[in-house]
Amino acid sequence: MIKRKTVVFLLLVTVLSPIVLYTDTLGRSFQTSFSAPDEFDEDVTALTLGGIDGKLNLLPQESSTRLKEPIGIVYSDNDSQDVDESAADLQLGGSVEHKTRMLSTTVEEGDGSQRENPIREVTDGKDDSLRRGSELTSDNASQILESKPEQQEAGQTFGESDHKEPAKIKTQKLVEQTVILDARVQQLKDQLIRAKVFLSLSATRNNAHFIRELRVRMKEVQRALGDAAKDSELPKNAYEKLKGMEQTLAKGKQIQDDCAAVAKKLRAILHSAEEQLRVHKKQTMFLTQLTAKTLPKGLHCLPLRLSAEYYSLDSARQQFPNQDKLEDPSLFHYALFSDNILAAAVVVNSTVSNAEDPSKHVFHIVSDRLNYAAMRMWFLANPPGKATIQVQNIEEFTWLNSSYSPVLKQLGSPSMIDYYFKAHRSNSDSNMKFRNPKYLSILNHLRFYLPEIFPKLNKVLFLDDDIVVQKDLTNLWSVDLKGNVNGAVETCGESFHRFDRYLNFSHPLISKNFDPHACGWAYGMNIFDLDQWRKQNITEVYHTWQKLNHDRQLWKLGTLPPGLITFWKRTFSIDRSWHVLGLGYNPNVNRREIDRAAVIHYNGNLKPWLEIGMSKFRDYWAKYADFDNEYLRDCNINP
Repeated sequence: MIKRKTVVFLLLVTVLSPIVLYTDTLGRSFQTSFSAPDEFDEDVTALTLGGIDGKLNLLPQESSTRLKEPIGIVYSDNDSQDVDESAADLQLGGSVEHKTRMLSTTVEEGDGSQRENPIREVTDGKDDSLRRGSELTSDNASQILESKPEQQEAGQTFGESDHKEPAKIKTQKLVEQTVILDARVQQLKDQLIRAKVFLSLSATRNNAHFIRELRVRMKEVQRALGDAAKDSELPKNAYEKLKGMEQTLAKGKQIQDDCAAVAKKLRAILHSAEEQLRVHKKQTMFLTQLTAKTLPKGLHCLPLRLSAEYYSLDSARQQFPNQDKLEDPSLFHYALFSDNILAAAVVVNSTVSNAEDPSKHVFHIVSDRLNYAAMRMWFLANPPGKATIQVQNIEEFTWLNSSYSPVLKQLGSPSMIDYYFKAHRSNSDSNMKFRNPKYLSILNHLRFYLPEIFPKLNKVLFLDDDIVVQKDLTNLWSVDLKGNVNGAVETCGESFHRFDRYLNFSHPLISKNFDPHACGWAYGMNIFDLDQWRKQNITEVYHTWQKLNHDRQLWKLGTLPPGLITFWKRTFSIDRSWHVLGLGYNPNVNRREIDRAAVIHYNGNLKPWLEIGMSKFRDYWAKYADFDNEYLRDCNINP
């Protein structure tokens, strides 16, 4: 009986003890994993469940035998903000990223295959191009974007679509990373500068072998560099030449290790370069001024050819039609004073081409004695449609003489000619721009005598010969000038277009009567109310100030300074879109402003009919010049 009880007890112990032990272990495991929700296990893959040591499948386990080299991405200087934003996105979106990782490692229903980890897709699939250039190009970024479909789907599944926008922004910023296209070209140029320094240092100059090698390397680099402006234009062996030069320069550094001597030489080179630049700028200014006032051969040939043709006509064929419209105040009258036939033709053609009713437009052209016949012949041979043309000779204005006009007396004086054209003043930069024949031409000053030229008109639109009309101008005649005489576009957007730029405010007459910060305005397209002109006796105001400036102490020369004085507080500002300036000197004139302007003005030296004119703006002018005309072809005038 005792034996039986003993056997039964052993059987119970044998059966129940494993159960008790297993239950106790299981309870401790669950207590460890879930009893402290506020605690976080740093190594989640080391958790065990019920004594089972299998790793959790949150992330694929990497082999501990070999670590991959991290991917290096070189950001440009302006990308630091993007990096900071990316770090912030990581902090804000940590939970989303964690869910994405979990989803990417779960088993899909149906085939039971495990998805590939998105981090491994990026690092393993895209690192070849990153290793090559260490720079992220747009192609790399687009590939990275395509490699994350699972992450995007996961975000949508878990309602995290609001986090997709920052990811797109980050990707877009990475795509917009710019690549320097001329890095190697700049490196080659820098090597040449360093080589020149070594050539002039005493320590390296005494080493004949090094100097010979350096000169050979310099010739090789110069041949490889050529006229290349970007790396793609360099020859295939450019990189070899660059490495060879770098090795030679390293030898020079070993020979001459005195940094102070190198810095001193570099400062000397910089000073020499600045001095050469100053000299070249001065030469450029002189040559530009010389070119601007030199008549091209074609424009010299044209008036000769036309004048010969004009004097071969009989008197009846030398007359223009519609001469009865010349004094009709109900029509639209234009005043154009020019000795440039081609320029005047473009002004008339562009105005007529854009006019709604050309038959109501009348052009009054005044030229000098040399170009009078040629100007008439051009418009007789090329009539501007239904518009009316009048061409006058300034010599016919017998009332315009030195006894009536102070400026005419001053322009003909020996002192004026000596001041602006004497050879000993050729070194003066400040006066160089004034040595232009147009400043001594009375044609340039006729704009102050409009009521005398057109006694029966009440309004006239004054146009320079270096403008192009792009829209119908008839609305200008209906602009209410509010009692003012001159309607013009103000040019005070720049500081140098204010009164103190043109007038001498150190003179008491100027400082007492005018504001140095007053806004200037532009000649070139001005609507003048001749009735108000006569009423306010503007011509006499002009004469008064010209007499006061007999010694050129109030202003130097030109027509804008006396214009600013004469029409002071008598100028009405019209909308800027009527008149856009700067096409003859400013390459940065806005294209949209040009396209919407009624008149564009090539003020400055770079006229469109000269070779020095800016090609980017020449087409606006050239499309109104008929280069197929027989006279232009005969004189070899081409676009």
